[in-house]
Amino acid sequence: MATSTPVNVPSKMKAWVYGQYGKPEDVLKLESEVDVPDVNDNQVLIKVVAASLNPVDFKRMYGEFKATDSPPPTVAGYDVAGVVVRVGSKVKEFKVGDEVYGDVHEHALNPKGCGTLAEYTAAEEKVLALKPKNLSFAEAASLPLAVETAYEGLESARLSACESVLVLGGAGGVGTFTIQLSKHVFGASKVAATCSAGKLELLKTLGADLAIDYKSNKYEDLPEKFDVVYDTVGEADRGIKALKEGGRVVTIVGGQSVVPPAFVFVVTSTGSVLTRLKPLIEEKKLKPVMDPKSPFPFSHTIEAFSHLQCGRATGKVVIYPIP
Repeated sequence: MATSTPVNVPSKMKAWVYGQYGKPEDVLKLESEVDVPDVNDNQVLIKVVAASLNPVDFKRMYGEFKATDSPPPTVAGYDVAGVVVRVGSKVKEFKVGDEVYGDVHEHALNPKGCGTLAEYTAAEEKVLALKPKNLSFAEAASLPLAVETAYEGLESARLSACESVLVLGGAGGVGTFTIQLSKHVFGASKVAATCSAGKLELLKTLGADLAIDYKSNKYEDLPEKFDVVYDTVGEADRGIKALKEGGRVVTIVGGQSVVPPAFVFVVTSTGSVLTRLKPLIEEKKLKPVMDPKSPFPFSHTIEAFSHLQCGRATGKVVIYPIP
């Protein structure tokens, strides 16, 4: 049984819900009489303050992994930042009033029915961490899924100090964190990244030693080769051509034919990664990158999805305030 609540929580809430698979503009609806989720013993209930969007959100909405998805109707959203208002009986790390953040779906391709584009969401203790004091809720919401994907992907590629890395899609949500982590956590000897011409300077400020305009330069034709290629755009086959002997390509884009030394990586969300990175965030060695159009208000969530889907967003698209 969940513990009794010292905070007055309503029984109904506003949430962005879809009852069938399709494009966000066709299927996503703002509903005002959605049940506030119950919490089990190892969960907390969060009053959502901010959320952010990820490509997995609209891929899930399209039905790309419905074989492992929870059945609709579904409250959309993975990333959350907010305040704990109710605590399950076995929760040890958090208490009512704590400011927390995380990706509420431990397994990206096997998510729960209740997401984060809502006034309240329930999440397991193990996927959450305390929000760094120096981040706003909007900034904190931009981190979890992207920074965990970047960190765990680099780990799975075994990037070590004194190795070089090429990030394909360096200005996106995962790409901006991959650059920073490669430089400041993994100690890469050289960090290169691709982007469009207008974003080259941004990538350099994040720690890229070499920023490559992908429209005017074929990175696979560069004389320089890399130990690790981190692919966020679906170009694993091209990435292999940019590798040194013994190099590895890690891709987070499924649906492409991948042959060794390339492999597909799927994140497992865990608050322990966020906790491990907290000192770097508080020392400002790891910075959130929010899209210039962010934050979008809660009522403009479909517009925010359209911006993300166009493929030109910089960093993360954030929804704030909620509602």
